[in-house]
Amino acid sequence: MKVAAVILAAGGSVRMGQPKQLLRYAGQTLVRRIAETALAAGCDPVLIVVGREHEAIGAELQNLAVTLVPNENWERGLGTSLRTGVKALIDCDAIVIAACDQPHVDAELIRRIIQTQEETQRPIVASAYSGTRGVPALFAQRYREELLALPNEHGAKAIIARHLVDVETVDFPEGAIDLDTPGDYRALQASP
Repeated sequence: MKVAAVILAAGGSVRMGQPKQLLRYAGQTLVRRIAETALAAGCDPVLIVVGREHEAIGAELQNLAVTLVPNENWERGLGTSLRTGVKALIDCDAIVIAACDQPHVDAELIRRIIQTQEETQRPIVASAYSGTRGVPALFAQRYREELLALPNEHGAKAIIARHLVDVETVDFPEGAIDLDTPGDYRALQASP
Protein backbone atom coordinates (compact mmCIF):
# COMPACT_ATOMS: atom_id res chain seq x y z
CA MET A 1 0.00 0.00 0.00
CA LYS A 2 1.37 3.39 -1.00
CA VAL A 3 0.69 5.92 1.77
CA ALA A 4 1.35 9.61 1.24
CA ALA A 5 1.51 12.23 3.97
CA VAL A 6 0.10 15.72 3.92
CA ILE A 7 1.58 17.84 6.70
CA LEU A 8 -0.31 21.03 7.52
CA ALA A 9 2.19 23.82 8.19
CA ALA A 10 0.58 26.88 6.60
CA GLY A 11 -1.17 28.49 9.57
CA GLY A 12 -0.46 32.02 10.71
CA SER A 13 0.13 31.11 14.39
CA VAL A 14 -1.85 34.17 15.47
CA ARG A 15 -2.41 33.04 19.07
CA MET A 16 1.23 31.93 19.42
CA GLY A 17 2.55 35.31 18.26
CA GLN A 18 5.38 33.66 16.29
CA PRO A 19 5.54 30.89 13.67
CA LYS A 20 4.87 27.72 15.65
CA GLN A 21 6.16 25.60 12.76
CA LEU A 22 9.64 26.93 13.65
CA LEU A 23 9.43 26.50 17.44
CA ARG A 24 12.04 24.12 18.77
CA TYR A 25 11.28 20.97 20.72
CA ALA A 26 13.74 18.21 21.60
CA GLY A 27 16.43 19.91 19.51
CA GLN A 28 14.38 20.32 16.32
CA THR A 29 11.81 22.67 14.88
CA LEU A 30 8.29 21.28 14.99
CA VAL A 31 8.03 21.22 11.20
CA ARG A 32 11.29 19.31 10.76
CA ARG A 33 10.26 16.90 13.51
CA ILE A 34 6.94 15.99 11.83
CA ALA A 35 8.56 15.80 8.37
CA GLU A 36 11.22 13.37 9.62
CA THR A 37 8.51 11.42 11.45
CA ALA A 38 6.44 10.94 8.29
CA LEU A 39 9.51 9.88 6.31
CA ALA A 40 10.63 7.45 9.03
CA ALA A 41 7.15 5.91 9.07
CA GLY A 42 7.49 5.11 5.36
CA CYS A 43 5.14 7.73 3.91
CA ASP A 44 5.94 8.60 0.31
CA PRO A 45 5.56 11.25 -0.89
CA VAL A 46 5.60 13.64 2.07
CA LEU A 47 4.02 16.99 1.21
CA ILE A 48 4.39 20.00 3.48
CA VAL A 49 1.67 22.60 2.91
CA VAL A 50 3.14 26.04 3.62
CA GLY A 51 1.80 29.58 3.83
CA ARG A 52 3.44 32.86 4.83
CA GLU A 53 6.52 31.17 6.35
CA HIS A 54 7.30 29.12 3.21
CA GLU A 55 10.86 30.45 2.82
CA ALA A 56 11.88 29.81 6.43
CA ILE A 57 10.24 26.38 6.42
CA GLY A 58 11.89 25.55 3.10
CA ALA A 59 15.29 26.42 4.55
CA GLU A 60 14.55 24.25 7.58
CA LEU A 61 13.67 21.23 5.40
CA GLN A 62 16.05 21.70 2.47
CA ASN A 63 17.96 18.42 2.88
CA LEU A 64 14.87 16.22 3.43
CA ALA A 65 13.04 14.25 0.73
CA VAL A 66 9.84 16.26 1.12
CA THR A 67 7.91 18.53 -1.23
CA LEU A 68 6.76 21.99 -0.20
CA VAL A 69 3.31 22.86 -1.52
CA PRO A 70 2.48 26.57 -1.25
CA ASN A 71 -1.06 27.48 -0.21
CA GLU A 72 -1.76 30.98 -1.50
CA ASN A 73 -5.08 31.03 0.40
CA TRP A 74 -3.76 29.89 3.80
CA GLU A 75 -5.38 32.86 5.58
CA ARG A 76 -8.83 31.64 4.57
CA GLY A 77 -8.74 28.57 6.80
CA LEU A 78 -7.54 25.04 7.45
CA GLY A 79 -9.68 23.54 4.68
CA THR A 80 -7.68 25.47 2.07
CA SER A 81 -4.47 23.80 3.24
CA LEU A 82 -6.03 20.33 3.23
CA ARG A 83 -7.40 20.84 -0.26
CA THR A 84 -4.05 22.21 -1.51
CA GLY A 85 -2.13 19.21 -0.16
CA VAL A 86 -4.57 16.56 -1.36
CA LYS A 87 -4.84 18.17 -4.81
CA ALA A 88 -1.04 17.93 -5.17
CA LEU A 89 -1.08 14.15 -4.64
CA ILE A 90 -1.16 12.10 -7.80
CA ASP A 91 -0.73 8.42 -7.02
CA CYS A 92 -1.36 6.87 -3.61
CA ASP A 93 -3.65 4.37 -1.91
CA ALA A 94 -4.11 6.38 1.28
CA ILE A 95 -3.26 9.74 2.80
CA VAL A 96 -2.01 10.41 6.32
CA ILE A 97 -2.92 13.92 7.41
CA ALA A 98 -0.91 15.42 10.25
CA ALA A 99 -0.27 18.84 11.76
CA CYS A 100 3.05 20.19 12.91
CA ASP A 101 1.72 21.49 16.24
CA GLN A 102 1.30 18.08 17.91
CA PRO A 103 4.83 17.56 19.27
CA HIS A 104 4.32 13.99 20.51
CA VAL A 105 3.51 12.45 17.12
CA ASP A 106 6.25 9.94 16.28
CA ALA A 107 6.99 7.41 13.55
CA GLU A 108 5.70 4.56 15.70
CA LEU A 109 2.26 6.21 15.90
CA ILE A 110 2.10 6.76 12.13
CA ARG A 111 3.17 3.15 11.52
CA ARG A 112 0.48 1.95 13.97
CA ILE A 113 -2.15 3.95 12.09
CA ILE A 114 -1.07 2.43 8.76
CA GLN A 115 -0.88 -1.08 10.23
CA THR A 116 -4.33 -0.69 11.79
CA GLN A 117 -5.75 0.20 8.39
CA GLU A 118 -4.09 -2.83 6.80
CA GLU A 119 -5.37 -5.15 9.55
CA THR A 120 -8.92 -3.82 9.83
CA GLN A 121 -9.42 -2.62 6.23
CA ARG A 122 -11.28 0.37 7.66
CA PRO A 123 -11.04 3.29 5.22
CA ILE A 124 -10.37 5.84 7.98
CA VAL A 125 -8.03 5.40 10.94
CA ALA A 126 -7.97 8.31 13.36
CA SER A 127 -6.06 9.13 16.51
CA ALA A 128 -8.19 9.01 19.67
CA TYR A 129 -7.57 11.52 22.46
CA SER A 130 -9.58 13.59 24.94
CA GLY A 131 -12.87 11.99 23.91
CA THR A 132 -12.44 12.90 20.25
CA ARG A 133 -11.05 11.48 17.02
CA GLY A 134 -8.63 13.52 14.99
CA VAL A 135 -5.25 13.81 13.32
CA PRO A 136 -2.94 12.21 12.65
CA ALA A 137 -5.45 10.27 10.62
CA LEU A 138 -5.36 8.06 7.55
CA PHE A 139 -7.92 8.34 4.77
CA ALA A 140 -8.30 5.78 1.99
CA GLN A 141 -8.16 7.17 -1.54
CA ARG A 142 -11.95 6.94 -1.80
CA TYR A 143 -12.18 10.02 0.45
CA ARG A 144 -10.10 12.17 -1.90
CA GLU A 145 -13.08 13.99 -3.40
CA GLU A 146 -14.58 14.62 0.02
CA LEU A 147 -11.29 16.04 1.27
CA LEU A 148 -11.15 18.26 -1.81
CA ALA A 149 -14.68 19.50 -1.06
CA LEU A 150 -14.00 20.58 2.54
CA PRO A 151 -15.14 24.12 3.34
CA ASN A 152 -12.38 26.62 4.16
CA GLU A 153 -13.03 26.56 7.90
CA HIS A 154 -13.15 22.77 8.34
CA GLY A 155 -10.40 20.23 8.83
CA ALA A 156 -10.25 16.45 8.49
CA LYS A 157 -12.24 16.00 11.71
CA ALA A 158 -15.39 16.95 9.82
CA ILE A 159 -15.01 13.92 7.54
CA ILE A 160 -14.16 11.64 10.46
CA ALA A 161 -17.33 12.78 12.27
CA ARG A 162 -19.45 12.26 9.14
CA HIS A 163 -18.27 8.65 8.64
CA LEU A 164 -17.92 7.21 12.16
CA VAL A 165 -19.06 3.78 10.96
CA ASP A 166 -15.96 3.66 8.72
CA VAL A 167 -13.51 4.77 11.43
CA GLU A 168 -11.04 2.69 13.40
CA THR A 169 -9.08 4.44 16.13
CA VAL A 170 -5.59 4.27 17.56
CA ASP A 171 -5.19 5.50 21.13
CA PHE A 172 -2.95 8.56 21.29
CA PRO A 173 -3.62 10.39 24.57
CA GLU A 174 -0.68 12.73 23.91
CA GLY A 175 -2.62 14.02 20.89
CA ALA A 176 -4.47 16.32 23.26
CA ILE A 177 -1.26 18.34 23.53
CA ASP A 178 -1.06 20.79 20.70
CA LEU A 179 0.63 24.15 20.64
CA ASP A 180 -1.56 27.17 20.06
CA THR A 181 -0.44 29.71 22.66
CA PRO A 182 2.81 30.76 24.39
CA GLY A 183 1.43 29.08 27.53
CA ASP A 184 1.10 25.77 25.65
CA TYR A 185 4.71 26.06 24.54
CA ARG A 186 5.97 26.92 28.01
CA ALA A 187 4.09 23.91 29.45
CA LEU A 188 5.66 21.65 26.83
CA GLN A 189 9.16 22.95 27.60
CA ALA A 190 8.59 22.45 31.33
CA SER A 191 7.36 18.86 30.95
CA PRO A 192 9.86 16.02 31.48
